[in-house]
Amino acid sequence: MAVSCKKNYENGNSALRFSNTEITFDTVFTSIGSVTKHFTVHNTSNSDITATVFIAGGKNSYYSINVNGMPGPSLKDIVIPKKDSIFVFVKVNINPGLQNNPFLVTDSIVFSTEYRKQNVKLLAYGQDARFIIADQGNPNLRYKIVAGEHETVKWTKEKPYVVYGWATIDSLGTLIIEPGTKIYFHNNSGLLAYRYSNLEVNGTLDEPVLFRGDRLEAWFNNDFAQWSRIWINEGANVNINYAIITNAQVGIQVEPFPDDKITVTPYSLVNIENTIIRNTQFNGVLSRFLNVNMTNCLIANNGASSLQLEGGQYTMKHLTIANYFTQQERKVPACYVSNAVSLYEVAYEAKAEFTNCIVFGNNETEVLVNKVNGSDLEASFENCLVKAKNPSDYFINCLRNEDPQFTDISKLNFTLRTSSPAIDKGKPIGVDKDILGNSRGNPPSIGAYE
Repeated sequence: MAVSCKKNYENGNSALRFSNTEITFDTVFTSIGSVTKHFTVHNTSNSDITATVFIAGGKNSYYSINVNGMPGPSLKDIVIPKKDSIFVFVKVNINPGLQNNPFLVTDSIVFSTEYRKQNVKLLAYGQDARFIIADQGNPNLRYKIVAGEHETVKWTKEKPYVVYGWATIDSLGTLIIEPGTKIYFHNNSGLLAYRYSNLEVNGTLDEPVLFRGDRLEAWFNNDFAQWSRIWINEGANVNINYAIITNAQVGIQVEPFPDDKITVTPYSLVNIENTIIRNTQFNGVLSRFLNVNMTNCLIANNGASSLQLEGGQYTMKHLTIANYFTQQERKVPACYVSNAVSLYEVAYEAKAEFTNCIVFGNNETEVLVNKVNGSDLEASFENCLVKAKNPSDYFINCLRNEDPQFTDISKLNFTLRTSSPAIDKGKPIGVDKDILGNSRGNPPSIGAYE
């Protein structure tokens, strides 16, 4: 019995070894691209191993395989002799001119034996684009420096950018993103403005800058959590104008990089104007410790608070915060302001001024100001339309619990109907145009849209 069990024990604990566990086709295709690469599969055990080898994507895959002279997509009874190896050839065939291709074409080759399944990952470019592929870091944070120290880099609209990992602006580096540029992020990828870096997003009304996931199928247009976030650290100077940020876990996160000791630089400033942030799994904007100004912005349909401000200084003008998220239950208000910094369990001085803003949604109360002992908190909502169950000293000349009468919530159209109570109820504060470039009235309407 001991002898008969020995062979099974060895097979059950032995695994195939691969010369490469990820095959990347890094050719930049300018026409139909057909590229072949190969790798070897090693059997280091003292017994033959029989495997089924197949492309996970099946017949619809962009990839095809040839295993020891036999073409796939699925091959059975492939024998890898003991202490020996076999060759696997992988071919990818992509027409990068087809705009309905995904930007990154991923698949895998599966090796299934009696005892386990293993795979080799496949990655190729599906369109002619500029690809930012992480090349350093650890498994939890893979990144590529896109603007190094004292370096200024411009991203332009001629070709889209596809980010695989974290595109990182290093300290004292500058990234300028020009009008009409489109940036697509793979799953769990993002843009990181590291401490003391500079980021300029210079979109226009006619040519906004787009940040979204790299899944192009129509179903994903209203999906969320396709990529991570734009993450802005302490000391960074950031100006974002006319951007569309959609389908992320968090739209914009303004927070120091995790460190043994959090050091806060009060002069850090993030300016965001004429920008739409929508369809996020968690926050639209999350800020801790730092300083953010926002004008003429729409934050809509977020799985947590659309705007969560914990410590720091904030000036908010003509925002429309409209949270009608329905994909999961939302237990927090659309707008949350506090001097308690939850992640670090500390109190930190906070000052937040809201003027001419709409804060509405499908919860009973959509505004919460939370003050704890240990630091100061100043908050005011002036000439705003808010949904709030209880009256508050923070509300000054506000409309409470009146339906703003958005044009079409189901289509994320948060312009105002002609019967909206928000029309002409604002306070003149020097914002001459709305997010669509329309001239403001005197008095102006409340919210991002005149």
